[in-house]
This record gives sequence, C-alpha cells and structure tokens, in this order.
Amino acid sequence: MEWVFDGGRPCLDLVNTLRDRYQPEGVELLTSPEALAEWLSLAGLTKGPVPVTQEDLETAKWLREAVNRLVTTPPAPPDVELVNKAVEEPLPNARLRLSDGELRKAAPTPRNPVAAAFALIATDVIELVTSPVDVRVCAADDCGLRFADASPRRTRQWCSMSRCGNRAKARAHYARLSQGRSR
Repeated sequence: MEWVFDGGRPCLDLVNTLRDRYQPEGVELLTSPEALAEWLSLAGLTKGPVPVTQEDLETAKWLREAVNRLVTTPPAPPDVELVNKAVEEPLPNARLRLSDGELRKAAPTPRNPVAAAFALIATDVIELVTSPVDVRVCAADDCGLRFADASPRRTRQWCSMSRCGNRAKARAHYARLSQGRSR
C-alpha cells in the first residue's frame, strides 16, 4: 500500500498509517524505522528522511492509537497524558551563557527531529479535538480512513472523492444500469 494524506490533518494522516481498521488486525504501514522516516518526510513533518529508532517507531504507534481513540471515543486520561507528553518537546531557543564574566548568546540546542515531529502531531490533535471540526470515518465499506470534515454542513462521506467517492458512485451507477436491464 502507498501512503495516503487525505485526513486533512497531520494527526489523522498518522492515524491512517494503520489501514483496514475494520479488519481484526488491520494493515500496518509503519513496519520499520525506515518506513516511519519516509512517512515523516512525506508528511512534511521533517526536512527529508531523518534517523529513526525502533523506540521512535513504537512511540509513533502509541501516539497514533491515542490520537485515534481521542477522535473516535470518549477521552481517556492515559491518551491525554500521552499527547501532553509528546507536545512537551522543547523548542530550540537561543540560550544565554556566561563566559569570562560576559553574557553571550549561545547557539540553540538542537532537538530530536522525530520528537519535534511528534510534538507537531500532538499539537495538531489538541487543536482538532478542541475545535468544531468533525472527524469522520470514510463511508466506503473497504476503507475506514479517518478525515477531518470541515464542510459547511458537515456531510462529507469520503476520505477522498477521487478514490473512495468515485468508486462508490461508479458502483451505484452500475447497480442502477443493471436494474434497468433486468426489467
């Protein structure tokens, strides 16, 4: 399977890295640290592929599932705590240092780009769950992707009109044609 970025929000795009949630196991796309590095880069959360550890991969999966529960079920304290922990990644700020009795500006402390990406995802889910935007599950029987529905009437049904919406409309059209022929 290929990466899909139809969630409308980075946090939902992360949730969508586990496909076919309607099946007991689903289809895991974050299969290795390299896969996570590729996804982070393609999602625009890092500048190119970055070094990712196995621990980063496990953290991404925990964060993904916490985000999924926060947008689809009543909130639970462990999920809120995980999101808050992820967002605490310090930003690289200039620091002061005292050298030979003089104040000098020290270079910003570099931060872990993977942790910084997780902080962006956590910030995004905080903004999402405290906004009037609805999170929906694609209406296609064989999809299950989550997406942000910010349409004026909150009636969007498909994660992507070009993929799931067109397939559903084509099936409905074929069914109408088939019924007309059988009469």
